[in-house]
Amino acid sequence: MEKSSDKTEIPATVGEALQYCARHLENSDAYFGHGTDNPWDEAVQLVLTVVGLPLESGDEVLPHAVTRATFDQLSSLLQRRIEDRVPLPYLLKRAWFAGLEFHCDERALVPRSPLGELLQCQFKPWYSGPEPRRILDLCCGGGAIGLACAHYLPQVHVDLLDLQAGALALSRQNAEALGLEQRVSIIQSDLFRAVGQVQYDLILSNPPYVNALDLATMPAEYHHEPPTALGSGSDGLALTHRILASARDYLQPEGLLVVEVGNSWLALESAYPGVPFTWLEFENGGHGVFALSAKELQDCSASFGG
Repeated sequence: MEKSSDKTEIPATVGEALQYCARHLENSDAYFGHGTDNPWDEAVQLVLTVVGLPLESGDEVLPHAVTRATFDQLSSLLQRRIEDRVPLPYLLKRAWFAGLEFHCDERALVPRSPLGELLQCQFKPWYSGPEPRRILDLCCGGGAIGLACAHYLPQVHVDLLDLQAGALALSRQNAEALGLEQRVSIIQSDLFRAVGQVQYDLILSNPPYVNALDLATMPAEYHHEPPTALGSGSDGLALTHRILASARDYLQPEGLLVVEVGNSWLALESAYPGVPFTWLEFENGGHGVFALSAKELQDCSASFGG
């Protein structure tokens, strides 16, 4: 959808509403890091959602009428976005991940992770074992990563695991909305403690990984998210250290561990200089995601305290 000129203060059409919202977002202190990276794309999500049009709409919807009631709703949401710095997905109560729509609220992080891109290649070439049958989404939050796996890989059963009851309730809501509740198990657990004797082909995790300094200086939007889902000790790796120490016991012999640690990747390499982390690259952006095979975890068990 293309931009057009903007001279109307009280929008009467979708095109005018887009320009109105984009201009106000651009002139604000809003930070774009929850599904969009610029004010225009955020305006598109806001306006089309409130008007009730598909996000993939083209220029043909620009003349679509916007009623005064709809504009008032847009204006109210825009005010909260700009003045209160609430992430847009929390305002709209929905977010998109790996091409799927998820209910989104303050019980969990707004879905965003480069791990979704790995589904396109079914985790190859990093996963070289037999066709995966069981996957664990560790620290699942609202369940986006694991539920996307269940959606795109119909042969797998996925365990969604988190410590927070609210996040698991959101995962259950999303599983039901996507019709996947029969192919996922939702488990409340402090990391692997409630897993039992299960071994997985793939363990995927986007755990809390923000270090204390970064957490204190993050844009205001991030402070609307659960702090326990972001921060993880002074180095951002408190949970990742624990995952590395235990993951090998829950992987099949040809299994693979994939973990996102974001900006804490330098601290991780410094903590384990002898570990052969494979750092994945992504076409659609994102960094700080490593992969380790079950064999590599076993070979390096002494480094992890095993």
